[in-house]
Amino acid sequence: MKLKGLICLFLAGYLGTFFRLYIDNNFLISILGSFFVGFFISKRLSYSSEKILFSGFFSCFTSFSGFIYFLFKVLNQGSWIKFIIFFNLIIILNLLTMYFGFWISRKFT
Repeated sequence: MKLKGLICLFLAGYLGTFFRLYIDNNFLISILGSFFVGFFISKRLSYSSEKILFSGFFSCFTSFSGFIYFLFKVLNQGSWIKFIIFFNLIIILNLLTMYFGFWISRKFT
């Protein structure tokens, strides 16, 4: 990747992090991120645009660590059943939201 691409990647990561801090809601961030990832997956993006968008913006915006931190707090309370329910619910809901974004994107093209 050229210098211009790296600068765009860093800026995309910065913007993803900024929006994540501005919204400050792990569940909403997860749903929005899944929807837009699904939306952009169906688009024909160039290699550099794909890397900038997915590795830069969305990886900083959705941040897996927020998901893990939430599950850790639930697990730390000692409720295994609540942990298993939230874990599965979050994964299934995000997959469905991602598919919905993909489907919406296909309808507009």
